[in-house]
Amino acid sequence: MANNVQVDAMGDACPIPVVKTLKALRELGGAGTVVTLVDNEVALQNLTRMAREKGCEVASEQLGEKRYRVTLTVPEGVEVADGEAEAATCLVPAERNLVIQVSSDAMGAGSDELGRSLMKAFVYAVTQQDELPATMLFYNGGAHLTCEGSPCLDDLKALAEQGVEILTCGTCLNHYGIADKLAVGEVTNMYVICQKLEQASHVVRP
Repeated sequence: MANNVQVDAMGDACPIPVVKTLKALRELGGAGTVVTLVDNEVALQNLTRMAREKGCEVASEQLGEKRYRVTLTVPEGVEVADGEAEAATCLVPAERNLVIQVSSDAMGAGSDELGRSLMKAFVYAVTQQDELPATMLFYNGGAHLTCEGSPCLDDLKALAEQGVEILTCGTCLNHYGIADKLAVGEVTNMYVICQKLEQASHVVRP
């Protein structure tokens, strides 16, 4: 019985990373860890969802461009049925590209105080979804949410660790004088923002 199984799924298209990881879970045969290397965010999201459905703790780390390490902490009692690995499918289809665009630090119109509470709750709710967005775009007042002191920072960092791309408008950061306060994700520009929105299969605007 192994206590740690390594899986190399670099270059593998969906659902092969899930298939290989399920086989590794079966090989593990009990409590331990399974570490899978993948090269795309779709595979990362599929592995994350599968791990949660199996009752495993899951953590991911971006090691470089198009290189991710997904670690499943497996408790006793996790089972993989005969044929389950071979029957695995893409839980998050590759053709779906969900983008969330955030243009304010408050959600809705009326009370700004209420709106900020709603936005914090919305970002937390995103972390709990079965399908995570590919990208979250922050611009104008939304730029404050990715900076130091943001009430959403912990949740946004958790999303980034799971492979969600967090991008904040550099012009907006400079306008508000908070460019040196960015605490999660990367700085972007309007060209990239426009490109991400054009390429999205679905756009959500809270």
